[in-house]
Amino acid sequence: MRPSILDPLFVPITSLAGVGPKVGALIEKVVAADLGDRAARAGDLLFVLPHTVIDRRNRPGIALAAEGAIVTLELRIDRHQPPPRGNRSVPYRVYAHDDTGEIGLTFFHAHAAYLEKAMPVGEHVVVSGRMEWFNGRPTMVHPDHIALASEAENLPLVEPVYPLTAGLSGKVLRRAIGQALGRLPELPEWQDDAFMRRESFAPFGDALTRVHYPADPIDVAVEGAAWRRLAYDELLAGQVSLALVRAKVRRLSGRPLVGDGRIVEKLRAALPYSLTPSQEFALAEINADLADPERMLRLLQGDVGSGKTVVALLAMARAVEAGGQAALMAPTEILARQHLATIAPLAAKVGLRIAILTGREKGRERAETLAGLASGEIDIVVGTHALFQETVSFHDLVLAVIDEQHRFGVHQRLAITAKGDAPDMLVMTATPIPRTLVLTAFGDMDVSKLTEKPAGRQPIRTVTLPLERLDELVGRMLDAVADGQKIYWICPLVEESEEIKLMSAEDRFASLKPLFGDRIGLVHGRMKGVEKDEAMRAFKQGETRILIATTVIEVGVDVPDATIMVIEHAERFGLAQLHQLRGRVGRGDKPSSCVLLYKDPLGETAKRRLSVMRETEDGFLIAEEDLKLRGEGELLGTRQSGTPGFQVARIEVHADLLEAARDDARLILSRDPELQSDRGEALRLLLYLFGRDEAVRLLRAG
Repeated sequence: MRPSILDPLFVPITSLAGVGPKVGALIEKVVAADLGDRAARAGDLLFVLPHTVIDRRNRPGIALAAEGAIVTLELRIDRHQPPPRGNRSVPYRVYAHDDTGEIGLTFFHAHAAYLEKAMPVGEHVVVSGRMEWFNGRPTMVHPDHIALASEAENLPLVEPVYPLTAGLSGKVLRRAIGQALGRLPELPEWQDDAFMRRESFAPFGDALTRVHYPADPIDVAVEGAAWRRLAYDELLAGQVSLALVRAKVRRLSGRPLVGDGRIVEKLRAALPYSLTPSQEFALAEINADLADPERMLRLLQGDVGSGKTVVALLAMARAVEAGGQAALMAPTEILARQHLATIAPLAAKVGLRIAILTGREKGRERAETLAGLASGEIDIVVGTHALFQETVSFHDLVLAVIDEQHRFGVHQRLAITAKGDAPDMLVMTATPIPRTLVLTAFGDMDVSKLTEKPAGRQPIRTVTLPLERLDELVGRMLDAVADGQKIYWICPLVEESEEIKLMSAEDRFASLKPLFGDRIGLVHGRMKGVEKDEAMRAFKQGETRILIATTVIEVGVDVPDATIMVIEHAERFGLAQLHQLRGRVGRGDKPSSCVLLYKDPLGETAKRRLSVMRETEDGFLIAEEDLKLRGEGELLGTRQSGTPGFQVARIEVHADLLEAARDDARLILSRDPELQSDRGEALRLLLYLFGRDEAVRLLRAG
């Protein structure tokens, strides 16, 4: 049960004064990109932090105010000049002066009664806003703040600026945040006293207040003392949460998996190539984990084409040798069937019994697969989310392999765990997107890396091209197809959308069909499984030479002689996705290229993404850049972008705090695994504050 001291923070935001359903819906957009099934709470507002400030401490006087500067002026009001009656195109002007000169305050579509009340003639007022000069005359258009001099102490001299959404004003959001802050109770300290003194950290409530009511721009700076205090709290909450998840997984004792080597050695002999040094090293680490009585929870990171699948197959063969079953789970049916096509011929050579289970398998075929899994007749099953279903049971699942691990959350990892008696787990990713990087950095998993690509892989030349030069690109494609090359063309949408004006896969297919005739194919996620299979078969066998597709082919698709990748509206894709798509070419012995088609004008983030893609093919470097551009994502859920995974911490700034939080969490849990001490009780409050409900549930579940 949630501690009652936090109840004031767990009320809906619509219970705050001035926050009705309409305003509440707008605030929810700012609080989080996705709150799941719950409504935003008052406590969520505490961590909607300002991204900058407006410094209104500059009081130069009218004559000395610089063009474009934010200034605060103390003025005496001289006269009002309303626009002619009925002519709203003429602004309302208020003229005032100080000891250095005269200024005109300009208001468009103004309410005269309000302005006359706020700035009576003859009164001294304080105004703040951006200074502008026209023909040598000073003016201020729509001052941000107006107050009588006698009430000027209420003027925020350092005003925080928050992220907003259309229809929501900063003033309304600040008022709601202030109410939430007023509901924050005095909480017991969860930080170590010596650490607090060493870091010069203020108490939690004081740090939050300083960020929301800054006295100086440093109070809102990511590297400032107040922000660092909150960042450490969030990092500690994350570290404790992940440690508890890991302890829960580890607590389910596994069993040693040591085979006699007969299947593994046959598999090695059947491979048409030798393993790379990093594959050998990763396999040794995995085998050591399998042989250990403690459960394995290992992440296998390997760039596109580095050979993760064969490492996974050898690990699964080891599990079968030890008398158990293995499952390989993929996020899409296409990828699952690609895995099956890759490993089935090798499995057949060594006597491994293998099957597939996706949403497509029906009737007798599905029933036979389910029966084979339950009886133990099937050694390895490849599948999608269908493996989670209640009707699926295993005779003895001892190893679960999850491919493209960033597509699955902790809950799904725990769900597959429930299919066996504490099976070992190996999760794989080709490009560690930000959330995966952070999971790794936070110690949720042991890590193995594949750092080389198999011999013969060709570098990929990457170029950017504006959509205005599309005709030129199509001309080159005609030449490439005539030369026997194969081309992927990726579109961001399946079909035309009224909301998003982008070229869809179906429209692009229709526009190119007259030029390429039967040599062009189409595949997307809304097609039936049989139709997708046929489109991929035709492309792989060369019956079609151009494949128009959505990101359904992002992972796992292997057509070695495809040499050109065109990604339309590349500015709409994330770095990890661009890298995955590019990895569909360069898989054979011919030079390959990737064309990133973009639409001007590009924002700064999109420019940086495309630049990174031109500069490197290193998936790990790309993932690091993705981390900087997108943020870390949610640690215990499935959200991939920075908000709301980390509202406070910034890994590139707070790396030192991450290390300290990791050590602190390990020390705390080694002394108090159930968080029963006074400090442990305080840490429970911290977990609730930062939304680590999953960790609290694990504590209660023991």
